[in-house]
Amino acid sequence: MGQRRGIELAMLKHKLATILEQAAKEAQAKGLLPSIALPDIILEHPQNPEHGDYASSLPLKMGRAARSEPMGIAETLATLLPHIEEVERVSVAAPGFINFFLTGTWLTEQVEEILRASEFYGNLDLGRGAKVQVEFVSVNPTGPIHVGHGRGAVLGSTMANVLSAAGYSVEREYYVNDAGNQMDAFYRSLYCRYIQALGKECELPADGYRGSYPVELAREIISEKGAAFLDMPPEDATRELGRIGLEKTITAIRSDLEALGVTFDVWFNEHDLFYNGQYERSMALLREGGHIEQREGAQWFVSTALGEDKDNVLVRSNGVPTYFASDVAYHYNKFLERSFDKVINIWGADHQGHVSRMKAVLGALGIDPERLKIIISQMVTLRRGEDILRVSKRTGELITLSELLEEVGPDVCRFFFLARSADSQMDFDLELAKRESNDNPVYYVQYAHARIASILRLARERNIDYSNGDVSLLTTEAELELLRKMVLLPELVELTAMNLEPHHLPYFAQELATAFHSFYKQCRVVTDDEVLTKARLKLVKSAQIVFSRTLGLMGMTVPERM
Repeated sequence: MGQRRGIELAMLKHKLATILEQAAKEAQAKGLLPSIALPDIILEHPQNPEHGDYASSLPLKMGRAARSEPMGIAETLATLLPHIEEVERVSVAAPGFINFFLTGTWLTEQVEEILRASEFYGNLDLGRGAKVQVEFVSVNPTGPIHVGHGRGAVLGSTMANVLSAAGYSVEREYYVNDAGNQMDAFYRSLYCRYIQALGKECELPADGYRGSYPVELAREIISEKGAAFLDMPPEDATRELGRIGLEKTITAIRSDLEALGVTFDVWFNEHDLFYNGQYERSMALLREGGHIEQREGAQWFVSTALGEDKDNVLVRSNGVPTYFASDVAYHYNKFLERSFDKVINIWGADHQGHVSRMKAVLGALGIDPERLKIIISQMVTLRRGEDILRVSKRTGELITLSELLEEVGPDVCRFFFLARSADSQMDFDLELAKRESNDNPVYYVQYAHARIASILRLARERNIDYSNGDVSLLTTEAELELLRKMVLLPELVELTAMNLEPHHLPYFAQELATAFHSFYKQCRVVTDDEVLTKARLKLVKSAQIVFSRTLGLMGMTVPERM
């Protein structure tokens, strides 16, 4: 029942679009408007409440093609719109808008619907169970994850939450890059640091990792295993130290992500693509399609034949597959072996150039490229007021996610990382993040929920049973404005799931908090008026559900006290 109500609420916008389309076709059939192709009909929420709850610019879009004044078109369409129970009135506004005003009765009825839906409020059946994989973070396991990786982690986990709420069957995956040149360099670096920590001479490889992490890791292994690997042949010792180092690094990454509220259903190892044959099978499929050429000892994916600017190396002349080849095998596995209907990859800004070739190779494998969606997560700049923080005071290297979590906590991290669209670079102000005032959007939103919890505690202490509250008594503008925000959650879930834009959630949370704080100031909830008290307690309880669902989708906690 809860999911069905979410669908109906989200569909109100589509219902209005449908009656607009029917009115336009009726006007054309009656000769009131010329028979032109109708543009897409989009309903938006006006910023000015005087312009209604929904507005359409359809008359403006039709004006030029119809060779008619938009205001005249708007008047014609408005007269042909049928009455529907959700809409109190329709108006037209210059230069050619049609505005819809919802009835107060319908709005107050939504309190009961939200209470009935409870923790399922906002859920939809948009995905109809389609199988979707969200792959995110996937940092090379050569050290701790840094602040920028944290942004991708929050984007991915939130997107997975929303898609699940929208009716998709979602699998969260971390791709462990445990094969290739970078990992070989890391293993050799770890071996050298191990030897050095035991007082022996060892020259770090030219392509080695020179940061502090391999040094710390080597010391940790010595504290547990001692000099056990000192007398082993270097190749064997490097392999065994690499295995231990990989396990420890993955454990640390997993721990940092869990502290951020990020978990995965699958940790997929790149090595398995070669061990289990997906690499060979994917390359064979490309060869069969005539998409691979041999040049100067290397194997090339002929992507120029598919519209790309250049061809791409799959296997180097020394016989070592490139990272691109691993990606080909990995996506072959995702689509053709694990049969995901849709795959969403969240990549860092440095992977922007890989998007088009990945799409091209999917087409070559016989997979619709549109089934792969790639979100590029842009860079994060840490600030402390006016000062930009570039490196950690502790290590002199990039600031790690764990350091950020230690300073501001996971809820602040998640909200701030979501607050800008993924394709926008963002500033993360640590001073603002730690401020306990309305200037801090996290404090502002969570304080609204804490206020709600306080009101409901008072009702329990006074043994007020508000289950029979009469919601038709909710008629003040502050009460209705709060409801207008609350009923948008299902629509927000739909928008976020369709456009893969989780940044809409924190904006909605702030608007919802503003509406609640305004209601709180204007409408005392628990008073001597028992009947009105019960009605407002129902409203407050339903608001708590919407706050809880919104914060939950963002992966944040819902504090009872602050």
